[in-house]
Amino acid sequence: MDAFEEITAGYATEGGALELGSVVVDGTVRAQARVRLPLATLNRHGLIAGATGTGKTKTLQLMAEQLSAAGVPVVMADVKGDLSGLSRPGAGGDKVSKRAAETGDDWQAAGFPVQFLSLGEGGSAVPVRATITSFGPILLSKVLGLNDTQESTLGLIFHWADSRGLPLLDTKDLRSVIQHLTGDEGKADLKGLGGVSSATAGVILRSLLNLEANGGDTFFGEPELDPADLMRSRDGRGVISLLELSELQGNPALFSTFLMWLLAALFHQLPEEGDLEKPKLVFFFDEAHLLFADASKAFLEQIVQTVKLIRSKGVGVFFCTQLPTDVPNAVLSQLGARVQHALRAFTPDDQKALAQTVKTYPTTPHYDLGKALTTLGIGEAVVTVLSEQGAPTPVAWTRLRPPRSLMASIGVDAVKQEAASSSLAAKYSQSVDRESAYEMLLAKVAPPAEAQPQEESAPAARRKEADDPGLIGQVLGNPAVKSFLRSAGSALGREITRGIFGTGRRR
Repeated sequence: MDAFEEITAGYATEGGALELGSVVVDGTVRAQARVRLPLATLNRHGLIAGATGTGKTKTLQLMAEQLSAAGVPVVMADVKGDLSGLSRPGAGGDKVSKRAAETGDDWQAAGFPVQFLSLGEGGSAVPVRATITSFGPILLSKVLGLNDTQESTLGLIFHWADSRGLPLLDTKDLRSVIQHLTGDEGKADLKGLGGVSSATAGVILRSLLNLEANGGDTFFGEPELDPADLMRSRDGRGVISLLELSELQGNPALFSTFLMWLLAALFHQLPEEGDLEKPKLVFFFDEAHLLFADASKAFLEQIVQTVKLIRSKGVGVFFCTQLPTDVPNAVLSQLGARVQHALRAFTPDDQKALAQTVKTYPTTPHYDLGKALTTLGIGEAVVTVLSEQGAPTPVAWTRLRPPRSLMASIGVDAVKQEAASSSLAAKYSQSVDRESAYEMLLAKVAPPAEAQPQEESAPAARRKEADDPGLIGQVLGNPAVKSFLRSAGSALGREITRGIFGTGRRR
C-alpha cells in the first residue's frame, strides 16, 4: 500500500459525505485518492483555519454547497460580503477546469437556495432581531464589553425586571430600567438587588448608549427571529442563510454573539436526536476570534457547554478563524474535523502558533507538518476528520475542489431583489414596538373617578403620602400593565426561565 492508498483508506465512507478534494504527496495530486468528510460526523463539529488569502472563504463555500445539495440547511455569517455568489451558478474558466481535473471533480456550474438576512435595519437584506430579554445578560455583556463584575450586575438587573413583569424587548427598555434604578425613585429597588452599586449600573448604561450609537438599537426588538426559519429546505436542498453585518460595523462581535444566541435557542427548542445520518443544521462561525476575544469566564463556560450538548440535537458547528490558537483548548478539543490552510511564520509569535498547531494534529510519516503548513498553496489544506468509527483519519495534504457557485458577490441590488422576494420579508421587515418596560415605567396612574377636595388637611396629606405605592406600584397598578399580566396567565407564567447563556424563555 503506497502513501496515497494508506492516507485515503481512512477517508472511505459508505454513507453520504462532503467531497473536499484529493490527496497531495511530494507535490503530486492523485485524483482518485479522495478526501471525504462523512455527513454522519458533522455534529462532532470542526475548525477551518488559515492565514488571510489562503482560501478559507472558498472552503466555506464548497462545504455549504454540498451540505445544501444533501438537504442540510446552513447558517453563515457573510462578514466580507463575498458569499452571496452561492445563489448563482459559477462562471467556470480555465483555472476552474484545471482544478476540477486535478481533483477528479465532474464540475458543473450550479446555484443554491439562499436567504439573505441582515442583523438590524438599514442593510440590503431581510432584517432579523432578538429581544433583550431572550438575548440574556451573559451574551449582552459580551456585546457591551463588560467585565465580570459588570456582567454579574447586569444579571441582577435582568432578574429585577423579570420578577416585576417588565418586558425588556429593545434597548430603550433596558435603558429605562437602569435609569430608574440609578435615579431617586429607584434607590430602594437598587438597594434591594444587593451588591449593585449605582456606579456599576452607570457604566452599563454608558456601554448601552454606545451600542445604540453604533446601530444596536435596530437589532434588538421585535419581531424576534424564529430559529425554525433557518431550518428550511427548497426542492430537496437545504436553504443557506447568509447573515450580513449591515449597519453594525461598529460592533462586529455582535455577529458571532448572535449566532451563539441562535445555538442556545435551538438547544432549547430541538428534541434529542442522537446520531443521525446527516445533521439537521450546520453553523459556520466566521471570524471566530471575535467570539472568544476578551470573553468572560462565564461566557467561555457556556460556549463549551453548548458545543458539547448541541451535537445531540443534530446541529454541527464549524469555527472559522486564522489561527487554531484563537479557539480555547476546551472548545478546540471538541472539534472533530480540521481543515487547516496555510499559516505564516514571519514572527516569533507566528512560529509559536505554528508549533502549537502542529501538536493538535495526529502524527504522520508522510509529511513534515511544520513545513507543510507554511508551504500549502492557495486552495490547499491539511485535513483530518473523524471516520464513521469516531477515529481521526490520517493527515492528508489536500487540494480542494472548486466551488460550483459564483466565486464573487452578486452585488447589493441583486441581494435587495432576492431579499424582497423572500417569504421572510413580510414576517420580519417591519419592526414592532409594543408596550414594554419603557412604556410601563413612563405610565401614569389613571385619575380617580371622583374629584378630590381642593385642599386637604395635613394628616390626610400625610396618609396619602404614606399610602403612595411609588413608581413600581404605579406601574403594576396601571391598567395596561394589568392587561399584560393577565395575558401571561399567572405569576408562574410571568417568570422568565433562563438557560444556556442566560437566554430567556417565558414560561
